[in-house]
Amino acid sequence: MSDLLRAPAEIKYAEELDWLESVDDGPKPFSWRLSPKMVRLFILGSERADGLDREVTQKWFGDRSFVERSIVTLASDRGLLLIGDPGTGKSWLAELLSAAISRNSTLVVQGTAGTTEDHIKYSWNVSMVIAKGQSRESMIPSPIMTAMETGAIGRFEELTRSTSDVQDALISILSEKYISVPELGSDNDSDNIVFARPGFSVIATANSRDRGVNDLSSALKRRFNFVRIPVVTNKKSEAEIVRFRTEELLRRHRIELDVPPTLLDVLLRSFADLRASAAAAGSDDEKLESALSTAEQIGVLEDAILHSNFFGESALSARTLASSLVGSLARRAPEDLAILNKYLHGVVEPRSTEEGGSWPEFLEGGRDAIATLS
Repeated sequence: MSDLLRAPAEIKYAEELDWLESVDDGPKPFSWRLSPKMVRLFILGSERADGLDREVTQKWFGDRSFVERSIVTLASDRGLLLIGDPGTGKSWLAELLSAAISRNSTLVVQGTAGTTEDHIKYSWNVSMVIAKGQSRESMIPSPIMTAMETGAIGRFEELTRSTSDVQDALISILSEKYISVPELGSDNDSDNIVFARPGFSVIATANSRDRGVNDLSSALKRRFNFVRIPVVTNKKSEAEIVRFRTEELLRRHRIELDVPPTLLDVLLRSFADLRASAAAAGSDDEKLESALSTAEQIGVLEDAILHSNFFGESALSARTLASSLVGSLARRAPEDLAILNKYLHGVVEPRSTEEGGSWPEFLEGGRDAIATLS
């Protein structure tokens, strides 16, 4: 695992999944590797009431009902659509579900304007076709077709980014549970059909901000159960997510750096302030272009930690955190810089006087970063 830049969940948590599988005596749908209860436990972590011999870490932070509804959907014959704002953990939840159910989360199609029907069905190895003709051996199955053949979970990221003809091709897969390959024979020849094995399902994700890009047809919507993942607004939950990701980052990079809890609080409060400001804004010009998601908050912290580590600081400083926040969120100039400057002047400056602590240094670091980018 140390040789991988980013190990998929089934590799990263392989030892834990093996152990859960060994103690799992619950009923398993189809070809699932874990029972629904164990899938939930793997994702949300164990509690003392579970009576396990070891602790299972929590990996996704959100409402328990979202995870349970997702699991129940995948045990049915319907697809699962996780929809929400950017950075709400949709893709991470999809990866964890696939890892726990199939022990393979890598059967992924990435939806873009350039995604074609071949990406969700099949294509051909041209050199083999020239040498031996079209056959199963010369066919290149898509990740979705591979999931069908193995009874696994296929993933479709950013579904609404793909065009309507690609979405239409997915309708037949979700409803008929097979893919026809007319190049391999006549309609009466079963060799030209790839059937889905029990356990096959599709988890798709879509950003609610992409509405209007390529809206889903009513026919495709009927093939999915929707689970809407809201932005995390609970301060305690968000703090747990940030703390979890920070510890993971420090382990992965083998960084020994002091990250004061007071600075995590500064980061959390700053994002909460900026979200409140965006909610009260009268127009898009008065809002940061950033979605101010938890994922972006983690990105700000990661940037600050890596900067501190590589440039010789023994502890994360408020100045470095402020510089990272400005550098990460100021995507438009001068609009975003003006919004951040207004925030520093109107919120952080009074708070520095009233509360002290890390806020004065945070204020100074933010102002310096804005001056540099202006």
